[in-house]
Amino acid sequence: MLTIKVLGSGCANCKKLEAIAHQVVEQMGIQAEVIKVTEYPDIMAYNIMSTPGLVVNEKVVSSGRIPSSAEVTTWIANALETV
Repeated sequence: MLTIKVLGSGCANCKKLEAIAHQVVEQMGIQAEVIKVTEYPDIMAYNIMSTPGLVVNEKVVSSGRIPSSAEVTTWIANALETV
C-alpha cells in the first residue's frame, strides 16, 4: 500500500495539501494511507526547508508550496510503478 505524508504544522496550506492528497487518492481509486506529520523533529527528518511538504513512499516530492492535483496524481502514479 502507498504511504503519503503531509509535512506541516497544521497551517491552512498544509490542510489544503492534505485535502488534495485525499482527493487524488479517491479519484485514482487506490489504496493509500495519508498521514499528517506535524511534529517539528519528524518534519526536519525529511530535510525540507519549508512546509507544506509532501512525501510519497518516503520520497520527498514537494516542499514549500501547494502542488496542483495533476502534479500529485503524477507523483502517486510514478510511485505505484516502482512498487
